Amino acid sequence: MSELFGINPSDIGLGALLTLVVLLILRGGLVPRRTHEDLLADRDNWRSAFMESEKARAVEHEQVEELLELAKLGGHILTALPRPGQADEEEVNADARMDPAPRTRL
Repeated sequence: MSELFGINPSDIGLGALLTLVVLLILRGGLVPRRTHEDLLADRDNWRSAFMESEKARAVEHEQVEELLELAKLGGHILTALPRPGQADEEEVNADARMDPAPRTRL
């Protein structure tokens, strides 16, 4: 066998291999199969929850659009209604609404 960094891999032995496996487990490089399957299941659960929330958001968006159209229609209806106490030809300015009596100090 060839040398790697001046060390023959066959000389390292079983202790080094065990140390390498322990280090990989501690660093998270090796995980048990059950843990890996649980992580995959959680990822799938998150994906399905995300899809459900996106469907709900789309329905909410449609409802908001419909309500916005109804609000615009209501605003147009309210602006088209005649105001009480106004004649059709008469135009109201800001001064006409003010009280003509002067203010007095108390």
